[in-house]
Amino acid sequence: MTKIDTSGPEQVPPTPSHTVGPFYGYALPFRGGEDIAPAGHPDTVTVHGYVYDGEGNPLPDALLELWGPDPKGRVPTADGSMRRDPASGGFLGRNGVEFTGFGRIQTDANGHWYARTLRPGARGQSAPYLSVCVFARGLLVHLFTRIYLPGDEAVLAADPLLARVPAGRRDTLVAGDEGPGTYRFDIRLQGEGETVFLEFQ
Repeated sequence: MTKIDTSGPEQVPPTPSHTVGPFYGYALPFRGGEDIAPAGHPDTVTVHGYVYDGEGNPLPDALLELWGPDPKGRVPTADGSMRRDPASGGFLGRNGVEFTGFGRIQTDANGHWYARTLRPGARGQSAPYLSVCVFARGLLVHLFTRIYLPGDEAVLAADPLLARVPAGRRDTLVAGDEGPGTYRFDIRLQGEGETVFLEFQ
């Protein structure tokens, strides 16, 4: 056995650095995770945007989970956004009929994401919104936020959570309207225009 003397001027070189996970692109995404609305449903909306880091660079390896109620404000109870064939164990995807309200979307190489879902209905005193959970490199704990859809300023103004957010930051929770059924919502993890994130206790 050879011993190495590390007390002298010649010391053992440091271990090279390694990339530290978690790696969200492995095992978590599933085919069709962005297609939350049943095919051809008349209340389908598309929400899309980019995830940016603190320097304003898009993140190509972020992962978003979205969930929300149906157009009547009811929380879905349908089982499984990712179904498997009971005989082969193969991937079947969504059944194309039931609305689970849940989607999991990975950003592409340009940091872009999109989801097709049903326009959420209001629940209680809240304006209609989609809940979002953000996973990204550098985050030791995932982040929560909301996507409010524009259209009824009086309802947005009366929302209990939005009312508690400083006026200058509320727009980070409201998607931009890009035309019939299409909305833009960018997520900024830090820096100028940082998205408002929520803490649940």
